[in-house]
Formats: sequence, C-alpha cells, structure tokens
Amino acid sequence: MARRTKSGGKSGGRKAVAAAPALLDLAKKAAADGPAEGVYYIDTGDCELIADQDNSTGWLLRINGVMSSHIDLADPLFLDFEYMRWMSALIESRWPAETKPRLRGLHLGGGACSLARYFHAAYPDARQVVVELDGKLAEYVRGWFDLPKAPLLRLRVGEARAVTETLTPDTRDFIIRDVFAGALTPLPLTTAEFNGHVRRVLAPGGIYVVNSGDGPDLKNAREDAATIAAAFEHTLIIADPAMLKGRRYGNMVMAGSDQPFDDDPQLARRLLGGAVPAHIWNDAKVRAFAAGAPVRHDPAPRADEPSADEPSADAPGPQPLVTG
Repeated sequence: MARRTKSGGKSGGRKAVAAAPALLDLAKKAAADGPAEGVYYIDTGDCELIADQDNSTGWLLRINGVMSSHIDLADPLFLDFEYMRWMSALIESRWPAETKPRLRGLHLGGGACSLARYFHAAYPDARQVVVELDGKLAEYVRGWFDLPKAPLLRLRVGEARAVTETLTPDTRDFIIRDVFAGALTPLPLTTAEFNGHVRRVLAPGGIYVVNSGDGPDLKNAREDAATIAAAFEHTLIIADPAMLKGRRYGNMVMAGSDQPFDDDPQLARRLLGGAVPAHIWNDAKVRAFAAGAPVRHDPAPRADEPSADEPSADAPGPQPLVTG
C-alpha cells in the first residue's frame, strides 16, 4: 500500500480532504478532550485535524494549509511519512535499540511530535526536547496525542535557532531539523553559523539530521549539502532515486557527524524495502553533489545596526520583574 511522502512544502495525503469544518476555539473544545476533527485556532494561524480514512487510529495534522504530520494513536512505532522512516532508520543504525542506549534528542520543529513518540517507544529511556514555535499548537498536540511527560519528553515553545544557541555543549546525541515556512526551511536554520551551534551542542559521535525539501533544480538541496559538509567531517544523503535525479519535488534526508557513518548493509536493505525505496549517498557522493554550491551564511549586519554591546537609543531600559 502506498504511503504518504512529504514534499518540500509538506503536501500530500491520501483521502485527507475533509469538508470544511467550523473553526473550534480552545475555550470551546479543549485539547485535553482528545482528538476531534476540525480546524483549530493556533498562534500562527490555524491547524486542521483530520481522521485517517485508511487507519481507524490514525490522524493527520495540517498546519496553515500544509500537511505536517501523521499519528497512529495505537502504534507509536508506525511512521506514515517516508522521510521520517529514513530518519529513524539512520539513527537506529548508529544506536541499535536492543542496546538500550539512553539517548538525548533535540527536535527542531514539533508538528504532532511523530518522531518523538517513535523514539520514546524505541528507546524508553531516551530524554527528548521538542522545540515548537507555536505555543497553542504545542498545547493541542500534548492533549490530543497523549505524549510522554517530562523529563522523557519536554515541549519547549520558542524559535528553533534561539533555543539552540542557549543549549549547553555536548548535550545531545541527535538533533533533527524539520522546520518549514512554506516550501523551504527558514534561512537562519540553514547557515554555517547555525550549523556551528548545532555542532557545539552535539556530543561526540552525535548526528545532525535534516529534512531538506526541494524541486527538480535541486538548488536548495545542493546548498544545504554544501553547508552541512562544511561543518561536519562526515555526511550522507538518503532519498529516493527520482529525487536524487531531480525528477520531482520531494524530500532528501541529510546528515552530518564528527564520526563516519558505517557502511551498514542492514540500513541499506531497510531503506530499499520501504514503500518508497531509498538510496544512500556516502560522504564522497554528497560532496560531489554539493560541489560548486555556495555555503550559506548569516546576512552581514548593516552598518547602522548597533552591536550586541551597543544598544540603540530607542532600546528599552531594564524591565521590572513580574512576580505573583
């Protein structure tokens, strides 16, 4: 049976179209009541919860018109989006679940927390943090999908880069970037400077995994690959052949690490055995793919912008603490 795949804009979904339901306000329908089909107000717009017509315990989450996530309430180890399967296979290749490692994971981009639920089921002792920009969405998702409680899984409301910059060095075994604004990841999460923060936060042997969406010209994917390759000694790409050849819009999973990715035949077989068979490009192929593409950097500050230690005259002074 064909499975959904998420394009760069995270579109798609079989039998996912529902009649336009009435908007439900948080005061009228609390997330704690469990999932119910409808369109819900969130801080960044609206989200739509859709029952999966092919799975009686499945739910689809569409955010601001873009398909974002799938959850199976009965089976957290079921991942409906192929690129999430590829990510989980890669991480399990480095840390086999049977060894029961106590992994520390950071998810940049929350959605329905599909991968966080998966890793909690696969690695019960894992400690994970999901960073989600939209506070009301995070509140809904925690209620709808009965997510593990802290400290096993923490939902942190904030902007992904700002949060990453505050984290202690060497404190995460894997970091997953799955953040989109429209068809592409916001620029501040794709630059060499941001990758430097990621590299600092990762523990030795850790893996940085990104969902890179692109169209047939593969310009965005090449720049993503070039920037990751500049930050990490070892890289790889996982994608289906049509995507690798620039024949369609879709997703590439890219990864970087300070340690080599093993030539794991079991991983290769697992990726080929999915509903959308995927291939692995090793470090040499990734660097050949990225050759000539620019490494992204943060925009240079304007000459009239104050530095961090020279606040502008209009900047507010110290603010009083709010207690209560």
